[in-house]
Amino acid sequence: MYIFELIAEQRIREAMERGEFDNLPGMGKPLPKDELDNVPPELRMAYKILKNAGIVPEELELRKDIYSLQQLIDACCDVEEMNGLLKQLNAKQLRYNILMEQKGIHVTDYEYRKKIMEKLSK
Repeated sequence: MYIFELIAEQRIREAMERGEFDNLPGMGKPLPKDELDNVPPELRMAYKILKNAGIVPEELELRKDIYSLQQLIDACCDVEEMNGLLKQLNAKQLRYNILMEQKGIHVTDYEYRKKIMEKLSK
């Protein structure tokens, strides 16, 4: 495997000397946020492998659902519909919190966290 690393390094150096890495899109800008930023480092590789295989861990699916429900609640005008959405949101948040607790990760309530972030940004 070591020989492949040497070949790769040599080709990268040659490409740099030819200027092939100049004027790349996004050059000098920070890298985009990784969607797995909130995942513990020891689990990130496993999550990436699962994602590439088309399998999404339950907690990531729950996070997507929670975000979607929050968007629907923010746009909702009907009280009965909003109450139904809030029940769904609470159930998803509870399931997500239980999964995270089982992994030893303590999460805060979304609304509580939102209020904290608002206070910090003032």
